[in-house]
Amino acid sequence: MKEITLQTQKTVVTTVCPEMSAKTIGSGDVEVYATPMMVALMEQAAKEALAPFLDEGETSVGIAMSITHDAATPIGMQVEATAKIVAIDRRIITFDVSAQDACGMIGKGTHQRCVVKAASFLERTQQKLSK
Repeated sequence: MKEITLQTQKTVVTTVCPEMSAKTIGSGDVEVYATPMMVALMEQAAKEALAPFLDEGETSVGIAMSITHDAATPIGMQVEATAKIVAIDRRIITFDVSAQDACGMIGKGTHQRCVVKAASFLERTQQKLSK
């Protein structure tokens, strides 16, 4: 892992489609942007913010997420999520995350990722199948 620069941030954008609705994925009963989809977009932003600091063979995995989902977003509206690196503790990287649509903030919180060697991480995970 290369030296990580605090305050590095990344923003990613998506347009809410019916497959991303709470009703479709089963997390709710209405056709609005699902909280798990917002979380996934926040994770994507964090993963991409951290990517330039990883060495070959390294990746990052999400290990913690604490967010609020404060406003609903309708199907067809664009959502952007931003992740900013705010703390580093060896291999654990902490991000401030937020999401907004055209009308304002829809969610915010913190997210942590751990930097791992991809091959050994997958090997350990696959060993679970033999237990």
